[in-house]
Amino acid sequence: MSDADLGSRIDGIRQLGSVVRAMTGIAGARARTARAQIAAVEGYAAMLADAQAQATTETNDSNPPPATRPALVVFCAEQGFVGGFSERVLDGVGEGVAQADLFLIGSRGAAIASGRGMAPVWSAAMPSRSASLPKFADRLLDAVFAQGGRSTVTVVHTIWTRGQGRVQRFILFPLPKESDAPSLPAPLTNLIASDLAASLGLDRLHALLTRAALLAFVAENEARMAAMAAASRQIETELGVLEALARRVRQEAITAEIIEIAAGAMAGR
Repeated sequence: MSDADLGSRIDGIRQLGSVVRAMTGIAGARARTARAQIAAVEGYAAMLADAQAQATTETNDSNPPPATRPALVVFCAEQGFVGGFSERVLDGVGEGVAQADLFLIGSRGAAIASGRGMAPVWSAAMPSRSASLPKFADRLLDAVFAQGGRSTVTVVHTIWTRGQGRVQRFILFPLPKESDAPSLPAPLTNLIASDLAASLGLDRLHALLTRAALLAFVAENEARMAAMAAASRQIETELGVLEALARRVRQEAITAEIIEIAAGAMAGR
């Protein structure tokens, strides 16, 4: 490899390193913003749970709406450079996907699911900004309950803890009852108790689904940061090898030129 070729290769790898560092910075900023939003959503969901517990003290659920097939909501990766992120999520789906309607979020995950023979009844791209996730959760809830009630709605997503992703699976609907909630008298309201409880329950569903979307958003960006860190280390290693090779090539060229000059001088004598 000539000195010019080595220089061009080194410049190309340095530019690639700049791209990797930029991607790492973007993913880190997105993850930090979403983590700050998760705390607010969790507080809101807890407040709704307390309000629903008070509002349902005098309601009667003896006539629940007719239920349709169960739903399975799966959050995969929207973009690449995340390693086996989507594969691990789809592995965590299990065999229950055949008995449920699959709702798949994430374009890259949808492509991998298609290769596995999974056919979602509804799919969508994951928003690129965490601020868009509450509105996206509205769309997702409308799609899940478009055919009426569901027997169950299960959500599968990834949580990033201690430098690695862990797939979590939880029941979104029916909503769990707060067993340790204090027994409080029913508050004074201007709405029918059943309507108020239903409205609070829907808001709580939205808050919990938004929280799951935020956790999945954070996990994808953290996985991208981990992949970019590995790529950056590889780039630094290859750059060091190429720079050492370039120094050796230049030294050999200088040595050859000195020998040629010395040989010419000897011949002149």
